Amino acid sequence: MKRMSLPRFHHAIPVDDLDAARAFYGGVLNCPQGRESDSWIDWDFYGHQLVTHHAPGARSEHSNAVDGHGVPVPHFGLLLTIPGFHALADRLRAAGTPFVIEPYLRFEGQPGEQWTMFFRDPAGNAIEIKAFADDTQVFAR
Repeated sequence: MKRMSLPRFHHAIPVDDLDAARAFYGGVLNCPQGRESDSWIDWDFYGHQLVTHHAPGARSEHSNAVDGHGVPVPHFGLLLTIPGFHALADRLRAAGTPFVIEPYLRFEGQPGEQWTMFFRDPAGNAIEIKAFADDTQVFAR
């Protein structure tokens, strides 16, 4: 049995339409699908387990100001390489995915310099993707 290296995260999110989740996570984001039932689907979210659970209903949202942008709260996401970040941004644009915050370089020339972008899945869940200029600066102050 092959063992995964740790740490990895497991995250579950509500979606109101499993077929739309399948089209977005499997099609647009190109995440391999894992197990599923009538009420949930597992995804390989870049090596992490993401589960989309069918949960219709209203969701509340807030935002916090970061670097002059209204960052949606709650949100989840990933750290990618800079080339991986730009490839995914291109894939999202090609699929017509609207951005909450367009890809841009945040904190340029400062500790923690990073590319970042925010977008939503079809259920409205906010996703942030980042790529640090220097991975040793992920937790820099």
